[in-house]
Amino acid sequence: MAYLELKNAHRRVRDTFPDTLNLRIHRALSWFNHAEQMTDLDSRFIFYWIAFNAAYAQNISDASESESKQYNDFFVMLCSLDKDQHIYTSLWETFPQAIRVLLNNKYIFQPFWDFQNGQISQDAFLTKFSRANQTAIQALSAKKDDKVLGVVFSRLYTLRNQIVHGGATWNSKINRHQLRDGCAILAQMIPIIIRIMLANPHSDWGNSNYPVITP
Repeated sequence: MAYLELKNAHRRVRDTFPDTLNLRIHRALSWFNHAEQMTDLDSRFIFYWIAFNAAYAQNISDASESESKQYNDFFVMLCSLDKDQHIYTSLWETFPQAIRVLLNNKYIFQPFWDFQNGQISQDAFLTKFSRANQTAIQALSAKKDDKVLGVVFSRLYTLRNQIVHGGATWNSKINRHQLRDGCAILAQMIPIIIRIMLANPHSDWGNSNYPVITP
């Protein structure tokens, strides 16, 4: 089981790690473990996303810095440290078809909903969709792992918003395919992320969100 393997690996080295990194890993593993125990896709996806959030999130002092910029910067760092190419293997050998299906799904592309809500025109949505997919295809062809991750997680972020903000029904027949693929991708990527963090304790992972405060 990935959780037990990672938890034991962390226990062996945590005394030598910075407190902020220990907190990130501890929190991420706790949510990952809970996700693994869920039997419905909606709950699994939410808890996987919280685990991912625990691993990458930073305190945002600049309101203009978006969450997507945070995780895209995080992906650049991860891929530069992924010497054993675990991310590459996951993207190109395990999930190539699932990624292509996600990219072609307009319902998890935020500009589609901007069009539906009257914020942009249909032409603007179609142009954005075409350009985004072209960018993704180019990144896939060039094997730019960080950019592919950024595109995939932007779609999963829209799916996350639909669920967390009440834009979906629990256990609905709608969204099952993207939820299933999303859970599978997160279930494999989160352990990879934690392994890279464990292997690089002295890299700058930033300060933890909401650190533990002792009274």
